[in-house]
Amino acid sequence: MFSGSKKDKPIYAIIGLGRFGYALAMELASSDAELLVLDKNEEKIREIREITDNALVVNGYDKKTLAETGVQNCDVAVVCIGEQMDMSILMTLNLVSLGIPKVIAKATSAEHGEILAKLGAEVVYPERDMAIRLAHRLETAKMLDYIQLSSKVNISKLIVPDKIIGQTVQSVNLRGRFELNIIAIENNGNVIENVKPGYTFRQGDILFVAGDKSGITRLSAWVENS
Repeated sequence: MFSGSKKDKPIYAIIGLGRFGYALAMELASSDAELLVLDKNEEKIREIREITDNALVVNGYDKKTLAETGVQNCDVAVVCIGEQMDMSILMTLNLVSLGIPKVIAKATSAEHGEILAKLGAEVVYPERDMAIRLAHRLETAKMLDYIQLSSKVNISKLIVPDKIIGQTVQSVNLRGRFELNIIAIENNGNVIENVKPGYTFRQGDILFVAGDKSGITRLSAWVENS
């Protein structure tokens, strides 16, 4: 039974090794997180053991089988079985009932997500979120990335437009124009997190701004016309 050892760090359980689960496990392992990985497919588990010893083949996802793996000793459990909706729902219910502090579940539709949320899970929509990020990146060549945290909180990463180079943060006034806050500026690998009003924009600056989606859309249009 898995008990975990890195008590100073969160311990993660990944259930299901599809594309999403495998990529998530690899990313967490690269940051030296402690993992417990569960899947029914022995070949997939054998492959993932290259990054973690805590990878187990399970014959079922019922509550008793899950408890025998020690998954209840994890701080966060991520259900990556989105395509099999009935299995996803049952798995989420069992993990929540085992008392895991945070259960995150992948959903493939709004209805699926609504059910998972009612069971007590935090819901993610990987395909939808990737589509949103790609759409916003395609809107303007200067936008490098886009992350939607909620309907009101979005973060955009973009190249500083030529027309504001040489101007200060205060004079450009992105907050007044677009209701966006500059949360960081990166230039040549150096990141400024506490951006002062008197900062002068330079060639090569990359802006990180946060705010409502409509503000980011208006900023994108403004940048595109620069």
